[in-house]
Amino acid sequence: MSRTVLVLNGPNLNLLGTREPATYGRETLADVSALCSRSAAQLGLEVDFRQTNHEGELLDWIHQARGRYAAIVINPAAWTHTSVAIRDALVAVELPVIEVHISNVHARESFRHHSYVSSIALAVLCGFGINGYRLALEHLAQWLSTQEQSA
Repeated sequence: MSRTVLVLNGPNLNLLGTREPATYGRETLADVSALCSRSAAQLGLEVDFRQTNHEGELLDWIHQARGRYAAIVINPAAWTHTSVAIRDALVAVELPVIEVHISNVHARESFRHHSYVSSIALAVLCGFGINGYRLALEHLAQWLSTQEQSA
């Protein structure tokens, strides 16, 4: 079984570090990528880390994940609240999904309280800052080990 996790990031996350630092912190997307790589290595995983501002590109990456990756960690960003297409693609590839948000979306504007992804996710992490990505990888490493043992 593959031990590679596809880590996907949606729109505006390329602006981390400068965009609303009171909400998202000062860490950059490169910091998030480095954290994921370090965490994955410690957990016996590999990561393929990507970000896009184009929904169709994100959908293509999700479609390509089937059979190539063990799981998906996704921060859909604004698409969390708007994209049925992303939800449907995640369901279609039949991989475990963990949804991550840097901020606590439930402490923000009411339109951010609804997620099209949460109901199909193995777990949802929000408000942990960029450490949510590390926690997602830790959970996936444990979940994958359990799946391997029962296979």
